[in-house]
Amino acid sequence: MQQPFRRHGIRHGIPRRRIRPRRAVAFASVTALTLAVSTSAGTGHLTAKATTAAGATPLAPRSAALDPCMIRGRVGVQMSEGIPTPPGYSRSTGTVRALNLMIDFSDVPGEGSAMDRFAEFAPQTQKWFRTSSYGRIDYRPEAPVTEWLRMPKPFHAYEIERGAPFEPGYRRLVQDLVRVADPVVDFREYDLVNVLVTPNAGPSALDTVLSVTFAGNKEAPVADGKPVANASFVYSRQDDGSGSYTETGYRVLPHENGHVFGLPDLYTHEGGGAVGHWDIMSEDWGVDNDLLGWHKWKLGWLDAAQVGCASAPGTAEYTLTPLAIPGGGKLVVVPLDARSAYAVELRTRAGNDVAVCRPGVLVYKVDADIDTGNGPIKVYDSLRDSGGCARSPNVHAELSDAPFVPGETFTDIQAGIEITVTGADAAGNHRVRVTRQQEGSAG
Repeated sequence: MQQPFRRHGIRHGIPRRRIRPRRAVAFASVTALTLAVSTSAGTGHLTAKATTAAGATPLAPRSAALDPCMIRGRVGVQMSEGIPTPPGYSRSTGTVRALNLMIDFSDVPGEGSAMDRFAEFAPQTQKWFRTSSYGRIDYRPEAPVTEWLRMPKPFHAYEIERGAPFEPGYRRLVQDLVRVADPVVDFREYDLVNVLVTPNAGPSALDTVLSVTFAGNKEAPVADGKPVANASFVYSRQDDGSGSYTETGYRVLPHENGHVFGLPDLYTHEGGGAVGHWDIMSEDWGVDNDLLGWHKWKLGWLDAAQVGCASAPGTAEYTLTPLAIPGGGKLVVVPLDARSAYAVELRTRAGNDVAVCRPGVLVYKVDADIDTGNGPIKVYDSLRDSGGCARSPNVHAELSDAPFVPGETFTDIQAGIEITVTGADAAGNHRVRVTRQQEGSAG
């Protein structure tokens, strides 16, 4: 019996809205600050010391102290938020070579030059990953074929539409792509494939999103002896609402590539109301945004000592540094059970987070049992029904002021958990106190 492959990045039945939900480098080693955890009287303090971090990390950094916080989903969840990410996806640290192939069709010939299409995505995506990963990923977009690759069938023959499965249309498309490209491309040299379709093929992204990723697909057609298992397809053009796509429209690609690294969609059928603009796997139109700290840990971009695990009853205190700035403590995880946890991080207007309008401590729940596109992460709003503070196009306004600021507390009465922001220092770092009254799990 054939094993199912994972299919991601597709949106089903999402209402069309202005705040549009998603469907689906200087590259050497970097010097970073890691954190040593010292405990005294039941209180854990993250303190900084210098070290050097270099090289690829195959799994999310871990230590024995983090084991209770490395939640895992049940068998059958296609793309889980569990840590570590299962095998089959592309590596997410070290050198990652991305093959970019620009394709067109006899009934929709390429619009402009193929290299212009490549330039819409390549340098910006490279910079985005370098910034988000603190230099941990050496993302190298390459285009060995500089002209449009003409597919042997017209576009309509592949039956590409919103929500189209891999069988049979995408299988035929990948098979044809391999046949056309194979004489000049050695697929074995690349970690992932980006198929950049001429933007005049299919509907405008303003009407229907076709962009999709097929990740961990061991049943994909084989090229040069290896399956084309991690492939992202990008259609049309996205803009920020002003008609410009050159500065912001590239962000569909880091979103789709997030899937080939094992990250699920965070939008839901109702839109971006679960996570809002706090992760590019939720909203990727308009102004820039980063990944959640949980995803950075999952991808191996945080050291184990940069993650605190508040698993024991009692009180623990932590100092969080801004997520966008390299070094320092980045994430506190409060496990609820073997499959879910709260995560706590500090978000500020820096790096990829240019749209942050209320800096502070973001609190969210991660559930490894909830599949991609069904809301595996939920951000808690410190100012519910406020209308938010963001006025940028395509940003979910209500959650834009979600972070907690000094003096505010998040409480889960059922689980007996309190997370309080106790203060901030002159450098902008925030102190967080986590109190567990008893062991338990939230419903």
